[in-house]
Amino acid sequence: MPESANAKQIQPVHQRTLRLLSYNIQIGIKTRRYGQYLTHSWKHLLHHTQRFDNLDRIAQLMSQYDVVGVQEADAGSARSGFVNITQYLATAAGFPYWDDQTNRRIGRLAQHSLGVLSRYKPSGITEHKLPGRIPGRGAMAVRYGKGAESLVILIVHLALSRRGRLNQFDYISDLVNDYRHVVLMGDMNCRSDSDEIELLLNKTLMSEPLHGMNTFPSWRPRRNIDHILVTPTVEVERAEVLDYPLSDHLPVAMEVVLPKSIELHTV
Repeated sequence: MPESANAKQIQPVHQRTLRLLSYNIQIGIKTRRYGQYLTHSWKHLLHHTQRFDNLDRIAQLMSQYDVVGVQEADAGSARSGFVNITQYLATAAGFPYWDDQTNRRIGRLAQHSLGVLSRYKPSGITEHKLPGRIPGRGAMAVRYGKGAESLVILIVHLALSRRGRLNQFDYISDLVNDYRHVVLMGDMNCRSDSDEIELLLNKTLMSEPLHGMNTFPSWRPRRNIDHILVTPTVEVERAEVLDYPLSDHLPVAMEVVLPKSIELHTV
């Protein structure tokens, strides 16, 4: 994971709570009505300076959190002016650690990616390619700590098709069951009461503290398709959907209490 050039000896931080945020940022495009999917469609293909004005506002929100999972970023292509959006957000929001995973490359035109911003140094990050008839979906496993007592934060953006999501949740369930302390966050493209979420809950010990809160579309939320779920060892103090319509999704925030066995590190 890239870090600042003035990194010093890593020291443990006795941090018992962690502020989490999950946000599908739609590559920095602000959408206020359905018609803009058509009239603003060119923004998905071409570079424009207003994108960074909106990203700066998104970064201001992200700066209030400890770990942020980003969906619909771009790793640096023509449409973003060859700027890595995850890195841009990390710099603007003052995060010392960031990383991204490019899941779909369309030449120089687009580099679809997930991202993580972190105030604490991960002990490891693993990239997973999720199953699907159409490739290009992934999961980032961001680990804090060592061994069986690690905290693992999984960041995902799942398929549009129900069949694809079922296969992906089946794969994700196996990842979750490898660890005791897990947070799963992202745009899952399905509701809390869906068969897909039910599959995950049945195969793991995860639960969703924030159940049924709508995040999409941001200007008139009617669907809850963005989620943060946790295993039983991760105690949730607060969970909410934030009224920050800077994308076509609203962000989901959560504050959790960490198990005593988890040690975070910073510079």
